[in-house]
Parts: sequence; structure tokens; C-alpha cells
Amino acid sequence: MKTRIFFVDKNVDDLSTYPQIIEAASYLKRDELVAFPTETVYGLGANAMSTSAVENIFIAKGRPSDNPLIVHIATKEQLYDVACDIPSVAYTLMDHFWPGPLTLVLPKKDAVSPRVTAGLNTVAVRMPNHPIALALIQASGLPIAAPSANRSGRPSPTTAKHVLDDLDGRIAAVVDGGATGVGVESTVIDCTSAIPTILRPGGVTKEEIERVIGAVDIDRALVEKEAVPKSPGMKYTHYAPKAPLVVVYGSPSFLQQVVNEKRASGFTVGVLTTEERRDTYEADVVIACGRRSDLRTVAKQLYDALRAFDETHVHFIYSEAFPNEGIGVAIMNRLLKAAGYQQMMEK
Repeated sequence: MKTRIFFVDKNVDDLSTYPQIIEAASYLKRDELVAFPTETVYGLGANAMSTSAVENIFIAKGRPSDNPLIVHIATKEQLYDVACDIPSVAYTLMDHFWPGPLTLVLPKKDAVSPRVTAGLNTVAVRMPNHPIALALIQASGLPIAAPSANRSGRPSPTTAKHVLDDLDGRIAAVVDGGATGVGVESTVIDCTSAIPTILRPGGVTKEEIERVIGAVDIDRALVEKEAVPKSPGMKYTHYAPKAPLVVVYGSPSFLQQVVNEKRASGFTVGVLTTEERRDTYEADVVIACGRRSDLRTVAKQLYDALRAFDETHVHFIYSEAFPNEGIGVAIMNRLLKAAGYQQMMEK
């Protein structure tokens, strides 16, 4: 199967009647897979009500079957097709953050394929803040199950090229709408617990949520490695480049020492840093990922930087650590999972 590419300018007026959008939506109506841009990463979409369509997501990605998916909707009316018994706190969060990178875990309706929810009695739902995503969902008339459009375990895709690098020939089509914005996936919050609980950090920070609804809990799996996570994208190693990655806590001089020792053993070494420190390190490959002074730029460029190392054939990658606050919580979560929790700390 050859993957079709639909080029779409997100700034076009009335995207819902754009021929490429209509044709891409026709694939979804036929239960085929279509990758499309959101404000976070590219998603791999399928009809959330069709078990056979959703099954194809797991096949194309090589995704473990017990890893649930997020359902994407274009209107609040669509929410009632997939969720029920919606608590008031969820409506408050929708009013403040939808459309946007916040996923709500809610009681599910039986019409949703059990393959979407991995057999759970809840469903994760979000409304993406991207004109192409919204137009495609509306044109299909379906709630769309859509994990990130990459092979399972690889860095999430922020461009159509990343999608094709992983899934060309494995999916029906990709809508190329250019690079995504936020760069890391949505925040996932469980609205079914007594106190809303963040299951995955992402594009909306804990601080932003608490300013709206008050105190929230953090899932144990985010702070205890052995705890069982409840959120999509958190149970298995993800986001990993081909070379082993280690996150280094400490001064630039300590990281340089680590690099020197590895290079002295005959290995080629890459360093993941920021614009401010691009010229600080001597290594075989140095890739700057945004600005430390604005961590949202790091989040936006993180996956692209991790994939860029795959083109260099380095043996090892060492990454600086980032402040574990605000959007930095999501950055460090993704980095540590990409590294398989391999870390070094300056003594």
C-alpha cells in the first residue's frame, strides 16, 4: 500500500470544504488510517467506533494492545457520543482549555470500541487546537481515535516527514499541514477521581490547571517508576532515538567530562543542549533544542532533535537535564522515558 500525501495550508479559508480534507476524511469513513497534524504532534487517526479500524492503529504502530488511545473530537456535541456522566469539573476545564492540549478522562459510552479504551470503563477525550485537525474530524463526522503517528517507541512526529519515516506504506494517507506547535503531547487529567489527577504531563501545566480548578493530584506512576500508569503513552518506553540516551544532571563541565571519557574509549558521542550552550560542548555532534530561557521552545523542538541524532550515527547521546517545573515537567518526563530512565548525576 502506498501512503497518499495531502498537502493542506492550515490558513486556507473554510478548510471543511477543502478537497484534500474531504478526500482524507473519506478514508476515515472507510475505516482506513489517516495521519494528521494537531497543535501537539501528528496523530494517527481511525474511526473510534470501529474496532477493526482501531485495530489497524495497533498493527501499523506495533503498539501494545493494553495501551489505550485518546479520542479526538471537533465539537462539544461529539463528546456525548463517547462519554457520559460528565462531572462539572470537566466542563470547567473544557471552558478554559478546549480546544487545546488537555485530555480529559471520563466515563465512557458503550459505543466506543473497547480497543480504544483497552477494556477500561473510561475514555480519554480531547479537542485539538489545530484548524486541519478540526476540519478533518468535522468532515468525517466521526470521533477519531488518534495516538501519535509514529512506530511505537520512537520519538513522536512533529512533521509529516517524521510520519512517513516511520509509517510510509503502513497507513492510507497523511495530511501534511507543516510542523506542529507545542511539540509534546497533551496533558491527561482523570476527571473521574475525587480529586482530578494528572496522569501525563503535557502542553497544559499543572500550575495552569490549578489556577482554574484548585489543587490536583499527580498519578503515582509519574513519581514512582514501579507504579502502574493509567494514561496513554505512559506504560512503555517511548520517544527513544536509535542510540542510547542518558540524561545528565549537573554542570556543563561535568557533562563535558562524561563526553570526554566516552570519546576516549573510541565512541562517537552526541550532546543534546540548548541555544545558550550550543558552543559550550566539544562532541562529535551537538544539537541545540530550543532555549533554556523559554522551555516551551525546548518542548516544541524536543522530538525533532531526538530524531535528528538518528541521521548522525552517534554511538551515545547525552542530554542536559531541565528544570522540573511548568512545561519542564513534560520535557523531563519525555526525556527520561526516551532514555529508559538512564541518568547520571554530578556528585
